[in-house]
Amino acid sequence: MKVINKTYRFRIYPTAEQEQNLARHFGHSRFVYNYFLNQRKEQYQSGEKSDNYYKQAASLTKLKKEEGTEWLKEVNSQTLQFALKSLDSAYTNFFRGNAMFPRFKSRRNKKSFTVPQSGKIIDEKLNIPKFKNGIKIKLHRELKGKIGKMSITRTPTGKYFVSIFTEQEIEQLPKTNKALGIDLGLKDFVITSDNKKFKNNRYTKRYARKLKEAQQHLSRKQKGSNGFEKQKLKVAKIHEKISNSRLDTLHKVSYELVRDNQLIAIEDLNIKGMIKNRKLSKHIADASWGNFVNLLQYKADWYGREVVKINRWYPSSKTCNECGWINQDLNLSVREWTCNSCGVVHDRDLNASINILKEGLKIFGQELSNTKVENDSDYLGSTFDEARSPSIALA
Repeated sequence: MKVINKTYRFRIYPTAEQEQNLARHFGHSRFVYNYFLNQRKEQYQSGEKSDNYYKQAASLTKLKKEEGTEWLKEVNSQTLQFALKSLDSAYTNFFRGNAMFPRFKSRRNKKSFTVPQSGKIIDEKLNIPKFKNGIKIKLHRELKGKIGKMSITRTPTGKYFVSIFTEQEIEQLPKTNKALGIDLGLKDFVITSDNKKFKNNRYTKRYARKLKEAQQHLSRKQKGSNGFEKQKLKVAKIHEKISNSRLDTLHKVSYELVRDNQLIAIEDLNIKGMIKNRKLSKHIADASWGNFVNLLQYKADWYGREVVKINRWYPSSKTCNECGWINQDLNLSVREWTCNSCGVVHDRDLNASINILKEGLKIFGQELSNTKVENDSDYLGSTFDEARSPSIALA
């Protein structure tokens, strides 16, 4: 058993009165964040030492008592304190070089606030401070573990969700001796070293025409009118459909790979650099490689698996997995090529995934056996018994 942090996301159905109260929480949290960010920004620009979280928390207490800002008392005080903690974290990350300078929150962007403690689920209702009667919640799956903080969000389509942070024990998957190399692509989303391919659904392209028509109709509406708001909602629903469909696929593929393999080798791609390519940027963003790798890593950590990243400069596509000859003339348009040294015909993506597995096993401290691939459907190093030195066991 392993102790992990897991977040559950459920839809909530507030009443009209509760929606107004939620709107106050969204607005007040945004105000506190922006007010004290502006304070820190002015101090930074003037060369003064910026106030830390504790000084600003004391200032917030005084701000609630001042005329003109006493309305801050209308919402949960812990929520406002958490907004200050979020600002402090963002500011610290900036000076550590881990993030850009914090930006002011806009009312047009994502609406959210966090309740750090005291949240409970009682009788199919979400109970948080300032909401006495509780908010109706749809518990579509069992909520496990010790409940921590809760974040309430409102999507552009007008739906409300609560994300519940929990701490729980999770049972790790039974160990297997199977290892896998995977190559991420655009023609196929994932190509594995055992010649299994996961389709790239291209959700943005699938809904492109529908989205274009909806956006064209929106551009003809007068801003602020009822027609504009209705059409804006239609556009938001299409974007939401694309996002939800993509995330659902990423979760299913990542879990299947983690479930069936003890070790997964993958390239350490420079996605930020690749996305600058004008011709491929839209397709790379739609594939969401970065998010997929993050899902793969945390699920592997949960369930006792290993993810090994190989050097991004390793020529996995150009190297013959049989003899090691490197095809320096291989370009992106060539999907199949023949090795000039041993004469083996390679599928570009399958060859890359096999080489990624080989390199991943080397990095993990393994030594490949002399097993040979008789044809493209065979899986080189499909198990640790076949692919590693007997003297080295998986931890």
